Amino acid sequence: MVRKKKKGNNFKLLTVFLFLGTCLGDYGIGVGIGDGGAWVGGGGGGGKQQTNAAYSALQSWKSAITEDPSGVLKTWVGEDVCSYKGIFCSGSSVIAVDLNKANLKGNIVKDLSLLSDLTILHLNSNRFSGPIPVSFRALESLQELDLSNNRFSGSFPQATIYIPNLIYLDLRFNSFTGSVPENLFNKQLDAILLNNNQFTGEIPRNLGYSSASVINLANNKLSGEIPTSFGISGSRLKEVLFLNNQLTGCIPESVGMFSEIEVFDVSFNSLMGHVPDTISCLSEIEVLSFAHNKLSGDLPDLVCSLRNLINLTVAFNFFSGFSSECSRVSSGFDFTGNCIPGVGYQRPRPDCSVIAGGALSCLRIPAQPLTCAAILGLKVTSSP
Repeated sequence: MVRKKKKGNNFKLLTVFLFLGTCLGDYGIGVGIGDGGAWVGGGGGGGKQQTNAAYSALQSWKSAITEDPSGVLKTWVGEDVCSYKGIFCSGSSVIAVDLNKANLKGNIVKDLSLLSDLTILHLNSNRFSGPIPVSFRALESLQELDLSNNRFSGSFPQATIYIPNLIYLDLRFNSFTGSVPENLFNKQLDAILLNNNQFTGEIPRNLGYSSASVINLANNKLSGEIPTSFGISGSRLKEVLFLNNQLTGCIPESVGMFSEIEVFDVSFNSLMGHVPDTISCLSEIEVLSFAHNKLSGDLPDLVCSLRNLINLTVAFNFFSGFSSECSRVSSGFDFTGNCIPGVGYQRPRPDCSVIAGGALSCLRIPAQPLTCAAILGLKVTSSP
């Protein structure tokens, strides 16, 4: 689950009331936050009129929506924009738009940048297409932008990088192409969700400096090596998903710096060499997947001793051995399709005679306890 920064009482209340709005919206009951607190009222509004700018922006957007099978826009009539379904206000200011799963078809218009107090824009699971307007960079109050599961295409929407207070960016399940911009990882984001697009090129070298707790680049067409900076951000990251790309080279030893990471999945790539011993420093890891790569050698003994590990998948690589500790992983240890002697469901022997990347030289650091203390910057003291 993505963890969001606390941005004041109104923001926390809004999250709760957006949920209520989703539940009650079908009955013509709206919720919001006014100057005197929260309200729940009929028709989705508090009776206060929005500014002319907000009215113009939403009417412009309404005209760019060509299909509305659920009839959401039937309520978008008149100047009281706080009565519109999916629109949430604080006083007379529009602070949130939540049209998740409305099945709307159309485009995003540049006039939405007139919603200067907009904090949340959720458009998950619609049929929006076309570009993301450059004018979005003017949305200075916007904190959450969810455009996932739509039909957007073209290059990465650069405007999102210049939204100053954005902390949550979700572009999953679209058709964006081209490279992932380097300056994305310089932003103070809590979540970067770009999976299930068509991004190409290498992962930016500065990825390791990101402040995000979740980075999901899965199911794209990214190539090259995992950056050596990977791990520098240390304890911030909880989930890293690079699965189903075209990554090559070694898994960086610096991965052991993620002292609080819970999910690490690099499956379905072409990674080679050994699994770094520093993986044993991931004391909070729960899900660890190296499946469907070209990794070889013995799986480090200490990896399977990680106390919180519940799922370890190394299937379809070229591993030649593993520790007996691996059999204790609670939800299963999948080692099928490797080169481990004396166990079933392994590769045919001829396939194991020439291991892809077997001559690849990866930096090797000795196993813990000294490594974990050193890479985490802790002071190591010897026993008396």
